[in-house]
Amino acid sequence: MTFFKNLWNDQSGASAAEYALILAIVGTGIAAAAFTLGGAITGAMGTATNCINNSQTGNC
Repeated sequence: MTFFKNLWNDQSGASAAEYALILAIVGTGIAAAAFTLGGAITGAMGTATNCINNSQTGNC
């Protein structure tokens, strides 16, 4: 029982767990931003391609 009390009160590993959690949150944010930005760039390139290909119509 003393082992479990000592394990429960041990704070030495808390900082490593907190850093891992922060890293996971920041990593998820960066991944979401990259995914969104990639979609926006793909859309912009598609629009630019259509404007170049259809430059005779003047709809850009």
